Amino acid sequence: MLKEIRPALALVVLLTLITGLVYPLAMTGLAQVLFPRQAQGSLIERDGKVIGSELIGQAFTSDRYFHGRPSATLGPDPNDPSKTVPTPYNAVNSGASNLGPTNKALVERVQGDLKHLKAENGSAAVPIDLVTTSSSGLDPHISPEAALYQVPRVARARGVPEEQVRQMVDELIEGRQLGLIGEPRVNVLALNLALDRTSTQP
Repeated sequence: MLKEIRPALALVVLLTLITGLVYPLAMTGLAQVLFPRQAQGSLIERDGKVIGSELIGQAFTSDRYFHGRPSATLGPDPNDPSKTVPTPYNAVNSGASNLGPTNKALVERVQGDLKHLKAENGSAAVPIDLVTTSSSGLDPHISPEAALYQVPRVARARGVPEEQVRQMVDELIEGRQLGLIGEPRVNVLALNLALDRTSTQP
């Protein structure tokens, strides 16, 4: 019996070392050499300080900034660790809300968001990605339509011409990958950083 068990155990140990140690270390090393910036998280710095990542959205609430998609990620309730509370763009707990289209909480949240968005730009149709969450809850991008929808609010809050803000959006639109994959998009953090570089009004 030992004769049959020994090769099985040796194979388990060997495969564990290969797939659990050698392969991950090799891939990590290759990533660090070939794509060092991406391997470190595609971090964005300003004045020598890391302020975010190109890959993870942030919650911007001021009228002076473009807002990203709603985020359904959760985190521990500081008052009761056995419960969770909404913590937008929580990279530790990536995921969607799993609420169905007839769920009362989801319907009320979307209706509230629509009412707020219509108040800031009632003349235009609200782009769907401004009221729906992504499957990860961390999406750092919005559609060009969602960015352009917010131009009047941002321009008004910053006291700059709408055309100037609209031109900035146009310049930061990212096309489809390889011209085929995905949809055109705008990175919200990159857009807000560009705004701050060109507008100093408090």
